[in-house]
Amino acid sequence: KVQLVESGGGSVQSGGSLRLSCVGSGVTAANYCLGWFRRAPGREREGLVAIAPAGTTTYVESVKGRFTISQDIPKNTIYLQMTSLSPEDTAMYYCAAKDSTCNHLVIDSGTWGQGTQVTVTS
Repeated sequence: KVQLVESGGGSVQSGGSLRLSCVGSGVTAANYCLGWFRRAPGREREGLVAIAPAGTTTYVESVKGRFTISQDIPKNTIYLQMTSLSPEDTAMYYCAAKDSTCNHLVIDSGTWGQGTQVTVTS
């Protein structure tokens, strides 16, 4: 059974940075597409980034250059380094895993974690 646990969310001022972590069980980076999406109140889910087993990544345009996904395979953990945060980035952030088509547009169709809240204040 795939289980994902996110951490690292919190409140930060505009322009600040946060690093989110996601520890997986029942899933390995060698076999699964892993990534992040977010959901803000009153808005649709937004796929942010996905990393394929081969290591290739895709990002939504709105976070390119600001967010970076990375993985620590021995720790079965992926990270989302977020910089230059703005209030528009305020949302619940979810880690996801799926075993088929891999890109940020469909990452939310996989298995999710419980989410971690990110709040950016101006």
